[in-house]
Amino acid sequence: MIFAKQARLSTGWARNVRLELADGRVRKIETDQPHQPSDTVVDTLLPALSNLHSHSFQRAMAGMTEYRMAGKDSFWTWRDLMYRFTANLTPEHVEAIAALVFLEMQEAGYASVGEFHYLHHQPGGAPYDDLGELSARIASAAGQTGIGLTHLPVLYSYGGAGRQDLQAGQARFGNSVGRFNELVARARQVVGELPEDCRVGIAPHSLRATSPEDLAAVLAAHQGGPVHIHIAEQPREVADISAWLGARPVEWLLENVDVTRDWCLIHATHMTPEETRAMAQSGAVAGLCPVTEANLGDGPFNGPAYLAAGGAFGVGSDSNVLISMTEELRTLEYSQRLRDIARNVMVVEEGSVGDTLYSGAARGGAQALGRGAGEIAVGELADLVAIDSNAPALCALRQDQILDGLVFAAKDDVVTDLWSAGRHAVQSGRHIRRDEIVAAYRSAMQSLMASL
Repeated sequence: MIFAKQARLSTGWARNVRLELADGRVRKIETDQPHQPSDTVVDTLLPALSNLHSHSFQRAMAGMTEYRMAGKDSFWTWRDLMYRFTANLTPEHVEAIAALVFLEMQEAGYASVGEFHYLHHQPGGAPYDDLGELSARIASAAGQTGIGLTHLPVLYSYGGAGRQDLQAGQARFGNSVGRFNELVARARQVVGELPEDCRVGIAPHSLRATSPEDLAAVLAAHQGGPVHIHIAEQPREVADISAWLGARPVEWLLENVDVTRDWCLIHATHMTPEETRAMAQSGAVAGLCPVTEANLGDGPFNGPAYLAAGGAFGVGSDSNVLISMTEELRTLEYSQRLRDIARNVMVVEEGSVGDTLYSGAARGGAQALGRGAGEIAVGELADLVAIDSNAPALCALRQDQILDGLVFAAKDDVVTDLWSAGRHAVQSGRHIRRDEIVAAYRSAMQSLMASL
């Protein structure tokens, strides 16, 4: 039983709320109730967000790529540095980094993660004896932390648009469609050992890293569930795909593939107004990663038009240069303000921007990860986060302003408790396995730095 002094339920705000959890779900909700001695008592209870896009291994690179080299730095120069970094990662490194990342996500208020996993093989590209070795490491990290995992093995077959050969730095990513399908089957086995809310989807990396024929083949073999893809992140990508396929990336995808609510289009930064409306109407989720998109200089998403067309969205930490739920949401809004020279942009007509961002990301993120979550209601997964409304950033606010304060004024340290499908992983602001996971990460980093 959880007792919350106030909670944002699917029906709106309520006070003195008691929730009964069973089998990872919300079984019963009562309002205007006294708390009982055995209850877990929290201040303000919210539906927890899903982090819909993560490359966990990149967390260990944070701070290594912020030195300007001669000439113009770009996404593509950053990518070259990332390729060199991955050459030194062992399975033990991958697991330790992922566990630290998942812990940080939970302490920041994320109950689940979509791990967009493209590091598959040994340095040089030879498969491990167990094709799913590194997927198993991600699953192990999820098991250690208790986070809800949607594992997304990535199909990465080509080095660039037009079926270019893989570069040396991409060798650890590469698979044919046949070997990729074997990898997905193995991933289902290892993730199947986790709690039942964890699942496996697929992720064709991008149009430039696959081909129309391979994309069709992998979708035909897919057993249902989430499908994620990078799309239209960079102007050069848009130009390369247009030259090769005769249409812009989002335009081509929507015209040639049955894009449904199971799909999550990551970034979708560079779209025309027509593409923006069509993507919103497809039912797919826009997977936005505002901190990483700012860090890489990608550009801002076309938010107002997308919302006006009824589009679903969620947020992810992508490169994990900074893991912060509040920073992702406020950076999304601030990117729109800077572009439009306006305030309170990410809301249709009128209303609370914080509520629009938080509630929209909660629903859209859960949809993208195939989780029955995103709101507090009977029967939904118990993906829950508690915050302290008495914290200095929030204590002066009315109930209807709390989400505005959380998004724009608070830091993640207002998070006191977090449940991932009922697993009470964060208590009193700390993950219950923080000390051992951080110690393992530091040991792994000492080993990794010695190899660089």
